[in-house]
Formats: sequence, C-alpha cells, structure tokens
Amino acid sequence: MAMTGSLSNDLMSQLQGAPAQQIGEQLGLSPAQTRDAIGAALPLLLGALGRNASQPQGADALFGALQRDHAGIDLGSVLGSVLGGGGQGAEILGHVFGRQQNNAAQGLGAATGLGGSQANSLLKLLAPIVLAYLARRMFAQGNATPQGLGQVLGQEHQQIRQQGGLGGGLLGAVLDRDGDGDADFSDLIGLAGSVLGGRR
Repeated sequence: MAMTGSLSNDLMSQLQGAPAQQIGEQLGLSPAQTRDAIGAALPLLLGALGRNASQPQGADALFGALQRDHAGIDLGSVLGSVLGGGGQGAEILGHVFGRQQNNAAQGLGAATGLGGSQANSLLKLLAPIVLAYLARRMFAQGNATPQGLGQVLGQEHQQIRQQGGLGGGLLGAVLDRDGDGDADFSDLIGLAGSVLGGRR
C-alpha cells in the first residue's frame, strides 16, 4: 500500500491553526516556539515508530495497538483528551522509545530551546495524536496489513534520515545512542532556530 508524501509534514499541516495554538497554550509556548517544537517532535516520533516497525514482531505489535486502541478516533477528540490529561502519552512513549525516552526529551529540548520537562510534555501530548493519525491513514483504505504499516513507516524513517536537517539530526542523535544516560546533545542546541527560523 504505497502512500506518497511525508507523514510528518501531512500531520504537521493538520495540526496548524487551532490545534497548535491549544498545544502551545498548554505548554506556555509562543506560536513560533510551538511550530518549531511540533515540527521537530513529529519526525522524531514517526521515525522512532519506523525503526520499531522494522524489528521482529514490531509491525505486528503496533498494528494490533492501532486496531485495538486508536482506530476510528478523530484527531480533534484525541487532542481534547490529551489536553485534559488523558491519552496515555507516557505509556505510549515508553513503547516508542524504550530506554531512550529520556534521551528523546533531552534531544528535543536541546534542539528547540525547550526545557527537558516541556519537551517531554510535548512528546506526551503528541504521541496519542500520532497513533490516531496513523490508524486513520491505515484503516481508511480498508486493506491495511502489518506489513503495509511496516513499509509505510519504514519509508518515513528512511526519508527523515535522508533529509537530514533538524528531523534527521535529532532522530539520529536519539536513536543511535546506547541509552547509557550520558548523552551529549550540545551539537543539537538551537538547531530548530537555524533550520526552521526562516520558514514562513
């Protein structure tokens, strides 16, 4: 099941406007900070899901979770739930990043200028939204399979890594670390400003 275009960019476009404004208000961010932070977080989440889906049984497990917990839920409902403290964001992040969850928040914080706590909160907000989006994309066509999901996410992961920039740099810095807790993200500091600052 081929899908063209970046999932990260498509979901980013769906979150622009009121959803991004609500997320920014929840975290105390300016509109520009919110845009840059979401623009960095989505490739990180989707790229990590792509890596997981390439592991043995990874695509099967994710497909089952999408079918069981996220199918048929629209993004507006998910957004309302996560802003109200629901959505199991922390649990989802544990599955997505495993031992690298802290590294993911630290890296996102360093790249975007957010504190680690704000970055972690943003990832918790976005994780259920990403899964609901994926479920909608996959099951709307009626012929979804775990293999198709793995292929779609694998392409997204490859695309993010090949494009480099903020998304690829952050994804590589987080996922290539060994999880020993001494990650140095100094090379990522302020990357969002330099990469996304000129974008209108």
